[in-house]
Amino acid sequence: MKHRGRHRRRRRGRALRAALAGTALALTAAATMISASQATDADDPGALKPLTASSETTPLRLAEHGVPRDALDRLSEGMGRPVGVSDVLADPDGALRDARDCTADDRRALPVEPAATRAYCWPAADTEGWQPGAVTTSGDADDDGHWGEHRVILSGWSTAGTTAGGTLARVAFVDAGDPDRPRYTWALLTVPVAEGRDYRGLGSTVSGMVWYQDKLLVTAGRGETGALYVYDVDRLQRTTVNGTSVGRVPGGWSAAGARYVLPAVASYRANGAGAPLPGGISLDRSTAPDSLVAHEETPADEDGPTRLWRYAFATDPERAGLLETDPVAHAHAIAAYETELTGVRGVLSYRSGWYLGRTAGARDERGTLWRQDTDGARPTRCGADETHRCWSGPAASLSYWQETGDLWSQSGRVLFALPLASVDRSLD
Repeated sequence: MKHRGRHRRRRRGRALRAALAGTALALTAAATMISASQATDADDPGALKPLTASSETTPLRLAEHGVPRDALDRLSEGMGRPVGVSDVLADPDGALRDARDCTADDRRALPVEPAATRAYCWPAADTEGWQPGAVTTSGDADDDGHWGEHRVILSGWSTAGTTAGGTLARVAFVDAGDPDRPRYTWALLTVPVAEGRDYRGLGSTVSGMVWYQDKLLVTAGRGETGALYVYDVDRLQRTTVNGTSVGRVPGGWSAAGARYVLPAVASYRANGAGAPLPGGISLDRSTAPDSLVAHEETPADEDGPTRLWRYAFATDPERAGLLETDPVAHAHAIAAYETELTGVRGVLSYRSGWYLGRTAGARDERGTLWRQDTDGARPTRCGADETHRCWSGPAASLSYWQETGDLWSQSGRVLFALPLASVDRSLD
């Protein structure tokens, strides 16, 4: 691929990892306190139950629908030549603050155990009215951890009730090349309409997101026709009007204040109205081929169980970044399980283990991070304390940067990372 220059970048990656090894954050006591009301742990969910019957796996099937190439080309003709990730990173909207410069309220969202080794917070003024969601990185996009010459983090945000009408979703492209000052640029997620003569905003929150090769896959709720939407990061488009509207407007193109848009290039639709939808997704590079893993979208008060499953990514270069499909464009789950855990808001699979982030009952309480497989389940433990509620309560998306060994997540306005090995060491 033109985006790779592996040997030189790997040397840089080793140097960066060495520099980061001694930069563990000294978080305040306010960020590590656990109240007595949080001492009750979730019941042990036991082992994962494999789902093998066709009646259990068929509902997980997805149908692929591509946006016609003519529509995408027509949109590009109207908006101008698409730009790439490098162009967007060179045109930042702002910078993240190091956790030491964040408010005490922001730092309380960080996990207690294992502790974050890198953490940043978003400016309140630039995220007001927006809710944080999924995280993915260039460590997902390419196994050398870079996109071109850049190390990049993507952070998804959603809002509702805007002047554009309904929910909108946007992604921050974060230039993580300088760990002391990560800068970011917003791009609105859109869907082409009118055969490419216009676009609308993606009308869904984004609870899961995976950047794989040149494609960005994001989850969509039941308000959209697709369960997953696919974006091509080489098709970023510049807007020309800074307004609250979305789409073609007098004088050009607007994106609710964002200076860039990503138009969808494909979608995956669920197998019927009652079929389970992915609530969170992540990439698993430990399988062959690489796979997309998902947990079921469930209401916070549902008793469970929760389904987990995976799809294989296509190996055909002509289908880079898309799921493997059969001759009638259906993507099938290649493995599926059931967990007794409820309140699952983050999923990661690596080797034989599934890491599941479980939310707390109340928003100001901490959650639990579990590692579960077909033999049993173990939660992280808060040092010598008897509680397992060590994880961040609001945290959702989990993303593993294999090249660095870091697990990335986002909780409230805080974006943070910690070694996946530290999670395994803290398991009870």
